[in-house]
Amino acid sequence: MTVVADTMHLPFVSSTPNIARTKLAAFLTINRIDMVVIDNALIVLSEMIANAVSHGVPDEHGMMEIGWAIHNANLELEVADAGQCDSLVPVPFDEDSLSGRGLSIISQLAEDWSLDVADGTRIRAKISLS
Repeated sequence: MTVVADTMHLPFVSSTPNIARTKLAAFLTINRIDMVVIDNALIVLSEMIANAVSHGVPDEHGMMEIGWAIHNANLELEVADAGQCDSLVPVPFDEDSLSGRGLSIISQLAEDWSLDVADGTRIRAKISLS
């Protein structure tokens, strides 16, 4: 079964994670997804967007693309910006660090994540619904 929410283009600003989290929470609640999965998904999406805003580049309209889908037994999240990135590697947690934990958090909460740099930077994460 696949249920797809509309892919949206949101402003390349620090408040975008709040907007996206609200929309994702509504989508997941309507689709009766377990609350633990919802919590994890909101954290992962926030980290993906925060990384794009911190390290990426907006498109020509000052936007980024955000989307999600329920496919089989997984929630698939996606965030794309117009920047070019060679690679992304999670760094070990450092309790004293004020930043740099995003990919480590994504790696901990998602079943899998990937990077596509064919046209800008597109990060995808997959979270199990079971």
